[in-house]
Amino acid sequence: MIAAQLPALQVVMPLLAAPLCVVIRRTAPAWSLALVVTWACLAVSIALLIQVLDGGTISYEIGGWAAPWGIEYRVDLASAFVLVIVSAIGSVVMPFARVSVVREVAPDRIYLFYTMYLLCLTGLLGIAITGDAFNLFVFLEISSLSSYVLISLGRDRRALTAAYRYLIMGTIGATFYIIGVGMMYMMTGTLNIADLATLIPAVADTRTIQVALAFLTVGVSLKLALFPLHLWLPNAYAFAPSVVTAFLAATATKVAVYVLVRIYFTVFGAVQLLETMPVRGVLLGLALVGMFAASAVAIFQNDVKRMLAYSSVAQVGYMVLGISFATVTGLTGGLVHLFNHALMKCALFMAMGCIVLRIGSVHIRDLDGLGKRMPLTMAAFVVGGLSLIGLPLTVGFVSKWYLVQAALEQDWWPVALLVMLSSLLAVAYVWRIVEAAYFRPVPAGAPAVQEAPVSMLLPMWLLAGACVYFGIDATRTLEVATNAALFLLEGVR
Repeated sequence: MIAAQLPALQVVMPLLAAPLCVVIRRTAPAWSLALVVTWACLAVSIALLIQVLDGGTISYEIGGWAAPWGIEYRVDLASAFVLVIVSAIGSVVMPFARVSVVREVAPDRIYLFYTMYLLCLTGLLGIAITGDAFNLFVFLEISSLSSYVLISLGRDRRALTAAYRYLIMGTIGATFYIIGVGMMYMMTGTLNIADLATLIPAVADTRTIQVALAFLTVGVSLKLALFPLHLWLPNAYAFAPSVVTAFLAATATKVAVYVLVRIYFTVFGAVQLLETMPVRGVLLGLALVGMFAASAVAIFQNDVKRMLAYSSVAQVGYMVLGISFATVTGLTGGLVHLFNHALMKCALFMAMGCIVLRIGSVHIRDLDGLGKRMPLTMAAFVVGGLSLIGLPLTVGFVSKWYLVQAALEQDWWPVALLVMLSSLLAVAYVWRIVEAAYFRPVPAGAPAVQEAPVSMLLPMWLLAGACVYFGIDATRTLEVATNAALFLLEGVR
């Protein structure tokens, strides 16, 4: 029965399609194949989420080998939620990519873009679905290696430097992660995540497991760009092709946050990690500093993609803040922000892709008067910007409301105040773009600029519309995120 094979299909479809793009080599057929596969992945992920909501956790044994000896794909509410986020972004980006890639990637490398895009999608989906700690490392490397290539495809030669820096820091992060996994294996004799969760409590007080936790935390924090381990991210986002930035900004860091959640609340769930070890204070402190420091740096950026990159570092702070609360409300806020930030940041970087297509620049001085010349693109940017700020009726408000509630539940009034104050910094850097686009005149002698093509406007407005829709009616996303938080915290209770 096909429904029973959906976990395998989720990963196998993009994995098999990637080398086919190399065989095809022609742009149009490669794009068509990637389009079909990404939307098929979205259909599978939605079907898996429905199955989990109806029947509980799904366990899929690869090759018929029973866990924990064989590799297991395990789909629970948290992983199903992340699968939907990744596949939804992957599928919506693909129609946008057809024109954008031709503009920003050398013609003889376009087929490589689709190959690496599908491989990256494979890795990100695999990370979310696997129930094996070492298998997670394999998928982490698949997504990372393909990300390095995707970033290097930018026409600006600085894209190569950015990709190289990301390679170095990503390799360090992966090395830290696998050392941590090796230490856990040494103490428990298993790599299965569910099995680790049952065996870790017996050896949680040993120095080996405590060092393993430190290695895992640092390794994953590098991948999710937690301040101050974010140094690879600004250049990677600024110099990569716009479609690559839109995809990675909406998925890669979100999946890494999911890995951190899985380590803390599943692998170490029964240990009550945030209560017994000084982890909560570290996460809380880094999250708050990141929210303010990255937003402050964003204010002074003149390259809008770089500005949005620093904004992403700040937004990761909100997600990690939710984790540090270790309460249902806090973790719900962190998890729902995975979804909300994916929508808003992908829409914002898509707007930058439309601007690059028409004027070839994302420098603020080149955006003067663009609100009149590209009204649909800039309106979508404003919607995404308001979501970043957290204005009511946008998705950003939902996330921040839950985080403020979580802080007040624990009588952490200063933290609640800091969450609200950090939004004011977002107002400052979003306003700089709005001022240039709507309140400055079109430069004298500026060439006429057309609006972006429909194939780029539709995906961008689909996400911008979702920022408003899920801000007005967040019932379904909050229900899934709350149930996922309850499920994850069962190990802590």
